[in-house]
This record gives sequence, structure tokens and C-alpha cells, in this order.
Amino acid sequence: MQGTVQQLSISDGGAPKSAVASVEVTPGGLLGDRQRYRKYHGGPERAVCLLGLDVITRLAGEGHPIVPGSVGENVTLAGLDWSRVQLGGVFAFDGGVELEVTSWAAPCSNIGHAFSDGGFARLHAEQHPGSARAYCRVLTPGTLRADEGVTWRAGDAQAPPLSSA
Repeated sequence: MQGTVQQLSISDGGAPKSAVASVEVTPGGLLGDRQRYRKYHGGPERAVCLLGLDVITRLAGEGHPIVPGSVGENVTLAGLDWSRVQLGGVFAFDGGVELEVTSWAAPCSNIGHAFSDGGFARLHAEQHPGSARAYCRVLTPGTLRADEGVTWRAGDAQAPPLSSA
């Protein structure tokens, strides 16, 4: 499955995050990005947060004011079927960066502003399969650029999928 980087986003803590044209990816995350609550966000197993543009587009179509970066994701990817993303899979970017999906980011009230009814649970992996943000560890650091190509490779066949579809 192939797609492109729609937007790269960073902030000095929390959400929303602001768009940047390129960013350095390290094992600890994106340079210039900070997480407000390190107990729940960041660290080597949650270094980078990703979300599919198809999820954002679907939710915006339902009337929610969600846009890339508004729910705290660092990388918004276009052209991928987000429901096919699974734990253990790898995003390989054209510039050489590789990220492995380690877990699903639990939504919290800090992203409620991106939902017309405050219903941030719309990004909960179990309640809404195919809509969760993915946390990744950095396998290969480097520079990510907006509009860069990305290839999704499924990982361990025993890892549970994000969606049963």
C-alpha cells in the first residue's frame, strides 16, 4: 500500500500541532515537537504519532472541525486505507525514515476541540475500528518531508488489525 505525506505537524506541547515542511526524526521523536503529558505520550515506543487523511476526511464530512494536526498527530498520510494498518507493520518513507506501529493512541479530552460534539472517542481503536491514531517507534531516523512518498508493509501476521474490515 502506497501513499504520501499530506502534512507534518509539531508543537511545543499538546494539540493542535502546526504544519512544517520538513522535520528531523530521531529515536525520541520529531525535533521541535514536545508532548504535554509524557506519562501517556512520547518516549521510544510512542515517538511519532500518525493518522490517515481518510479518517480526517470522513470525520470532517460528518461535520467535525477536524483538520490535519488538530488531534495531535505528527504525520498525516494520504492515499492509504487506514483501516488496513496494523500493529507491527512498518511505514517506509522515500527519504529512508522507517517507523514501526507499536500501539494505538488513546484519545483524550485535549483533542475535543476537533469534534463538533466534543466526542473525541471517535478516535478510539476499540469503539471505532479504523479510526485510531498510530504510535510508532523509529527504526531508521532521518528527515521527513511533506509530499514525500510512503509505503506500508504489514508486519507480524499475528498482530491484531486496527479494523476487522
